[in-house]
Amino acid sequence: LLKKVGIKLKEKKKKNTFAKNVLMLMFSQVLIKLLGLIYRLAITNVKGFGDVGNGYYSAGYQVYAVLLIISSQGIPGAVSKLVSNKVAKGKYNEAHRVFKVSMVVFGIIGFIASLLLLLSANFVSSKILNVPDVSYVLKVLSPAIFFVCVSAVIRGYFAGLGTMKASSVSQALEQFFNCVLTITFVYALIGKEPYIMAAGGNLSTTLAILISFSYLIVFYKKNIKEWREESDDVVITTKEENKKMVKMIIATAIPLTVGSVISVVTSFIDTVTVSNCIQIAYSGILKSKILLEKEAMRLTGILSKVDTLVNLPLAVNLSFYSALIPEITAAISKKDFKSASKKISFSISSSLLILIPCAIGFIVLADPILKMLYPNASDGAHILQIAAVTMVFVGINHTIQGSLFGLGKMYTPALALLIGCVIKIGLNLVLITNPNINIYGAVISSFICQFVVFMIVYITMKRNIKVKFEPVKHIVKPLLAGLIMGAVIFFINYLFSGVIRNSILTIINIMIGAVVYLISVFALKILSKDEILMLPKGEKIYNLLVKLKFYK
Repeated sequence: LLKKVGIKLKEKKKKNTFAKNVLMLMFSQVLIKLLGLIYRLAITNVKGFGDVGNGYYSAGYQVYAVLLIISSQGIPGAVSKLVSNKVAKGKYNEAHRVFKVSMVVFGIIGFIASLLLLLSANFVSSKILNVPDVSYVLKVLSPAIFFVCVSAVIRGYFAGLGTMKASSVSQALEQFFNCVLTITFVYALIGKEPYIMAAGGNLSTTLAILISFSYLIVFYKKNIKEWREESDDVVITTKEENKKMVKMIIATAIPLTVGSVISVVTSFIDTVTVSNCIQIAYSGILKSKILLEKEAMRLTGILSKVDTLVNLPLAVNLSFYSALIPEITAAISKKDFKSASKKISFSISSSLLILIPCAIGFIVLADPILKMLYPNASDGAHILQIAAVTMVFVGINHTIQGSLFGLGKMYTPALALLIGCVIKIGLNLVLITNPNINIYGAVISSFICQFVVFMIVYITMKRNIKVKFEPVKHIVKPLLAGLIMGAVIFFINYLFSGVIRNSILTIINIMIGAVVYLISVFALKILSKDEILMLPKGEKIYNLLVKLKFYK
């Protein structure tokens, strides 16, 4: 009788809640970015590497950054959306068919893309980037694309089933080996040309992805039986049905994959345009082509250095994007619009609470942070300050974009991104080629690009689902708490700068800033009781706040 009415016994399986999945992804993403920061610090401060080597490295790294976003959000988002839709209807065998077909589709796409990058490396470096030596970096990265694509399918499948363990552990494992191997290879190549050291560093990326892929294969074999042992839905596997499945997967994946690069697309555009534009800007000042290339790589290295820092808070925010897609898809499949709206509102509010203090902290402590982390290459404080403001819009765009994908609005984020990219490319060509603006043009254009994207995706979301958004609570109060924090650390830095060693004072400021901000958030009662209870261990946190008399 139970089978006839479609009631499944899968509810007894251990499934993570939305908040737990977000927390798991937050932990892994922060770990990933911290490890990324560690090895970038280590190699940037290597003698003979510096901002020039960082420029060569970032040319390849931006390729990797796009791959990382596609592998952690684009393809998994598409697969998890389709899988979660099937799972919500109790069709576990059909969900597994989505996985199998996706493996074939993205495996073929990954192989072709790897081959194309390998064969076109010389053309891209010489004709597009206008720095021929970057070809070494691109060639060592080319095999990674195939493994990124197939790994992403496995991550997306388990995300659709309700567990983020495959994603969080595999990505953390990948970044750990990437960190260790990058430092090892770059130090082993000390004395070589910067582009050779950069190529050695990027070779570690390919090896780390291969290790992560091996883990995912083991994870799949170990866990697949548990999810399919009670499946009894009938699956049709004719050629015609498989063709329909392929079309559905591609139709879902294209807008999701294009939209998922929202946080790195501006950096990727900069990789393509900055080198050429800087060489044009300084062509009347630096007469040698070698000097022009080195200056272009130096400024590209500064930009990459800043991107590494602002990507750390964004890593935390990306957790909402990855967790929102399958959660909202499942809720919409069940016509549970109230639950979908609640999760979207919670995610946007949490994103702002995370990003606003980080942005203010970067603005106030830009110079001390760069001097602490990059003692041998500390230029770029003003660039970091502008990028910090842009970071807030990037993060919010990610959260809203995940909501729109879950709601089935697949093409809006991609269209918004396309419009933003056209604006950024145009502004880059105009601003960076002006020697009085130079590299600042890249961060200015990024801000305008992300703001335009925000306006489009936000308006679309408001038209498609009723989300409770209170300007005072969600913007004014977090901004006020952030400004209080900023004022405190500004005066501490002003009073003790030159008295206490920069690195020690900066760490103290960051710690004090975090405490001041948390106290301000609770004193202003930005989070409601229900929102606190949505957090992991929310009841214990709320009871503690009541004891501390922040809440009644």
